[in-house]
Amino acid sequence: MIIYNVTIKVEAGAAGDWVKWMKEEHMPELMRTGLFVDSRLCRLLEQDETEGVTYVAQYFCDTMEHYNTYIAEHAQHMRDKGFARFGGKFTAFRTVMEEEF
Repeated sequence: MIIYNVTIKVEAGAAGDWVKWMKEEHMPELMRTGLFVDSRLCRLLEQDETEGVTYVAQYFCDTMEHYNTYIAEHAQHMRDKGFARFGGKFTAFRTVMEEEF
């Protein structure tokens, strides 16, 4: 299982709208690509929130081929929509992991 992990720090004043957008729009749209089998959104606890609230969005896919297809065909469009909606109110970094058995 491949896990596409996106860690996002969102300005506190925008966090509520951002979570709603993630749950109602962004994550469902990403899942509609058919490349991922599951997703989840978590808030990191025990974090210094003076600069914002930190979340982790995880998307699970069966193969690196599915992940690479997402990156090549969908990722930039999805990122652009987030920036259009929330501008400089968040920062994000991405990692890719493989589940060990």
